[in-house]
Amino acid sequence: QEFVTVLVRDPRTQKEDSWHSYIDYEIFIHTNSMCFTRKTSCVRRRFREFVWLRQRLQSNAVLIQLPELPSKTPFFNMNNPHHVDHRRQGLQEFLEKILQDALLLSDSRLHLFLQTQLSPEDMEACVSGQTKYSVADAIHKFASLNRRFPIEDEERKKGKNDAESDSESSSSGLRPSDDSISCGCKASPASEES
Repeated sequence: QEFVTVLVRDPRTQKEDSWHSYIDYEIFIHTNSMCFTRKTSCVRRRFREFVWLRQRLQSNAVLIQLPELPSKTPFFNMNNPHHVDHRRQGLQEFLEKILQDALLLSDSRLHLFLQTQLSPEDMEACVSGQTKYSVADAIHKFASLNRRFPIEDEERKKGKNDAESDSESSSSGLRPSDDSISCGCKASPASEES
């Protein structure tokens, strides 16, 4: 039986500049679904990226009534743990509902959102074929840059040694952002929640 587990967790305050900050959330996916390129992934996203995702999914699936995001309140306080956790729970519920719909699961933007650290602009460019890399290339490239799982770390070390002896280099045109390398996602069988 296919399953998709999604966790929205670990809210962190990020400095945008000296005056502005925002909170981003870790999105952890664990699945055996054939719809997903990677069976385990972890990215960080901020609220406005969720807003973008919902708008794009709604415009592509006009007949489906998408679940709502937690409301964007002018009184949201990043320093109030209750406000932050309420939003986190709302974002998780939103993704849980989205991932139950087969039509929405077929949208490449959803997979790029959940399994890469590409910006909304780069996701749009990728989906519309304006990049040198495909959706699957983007997901694999991000996963290889951002592995935090013990078994995959061993594979990367082994793969790195193999790659150093290889004379060919690949040029997918996909460059990692600083965000993708510093995601800091952690998961091990002991820390997974159901």
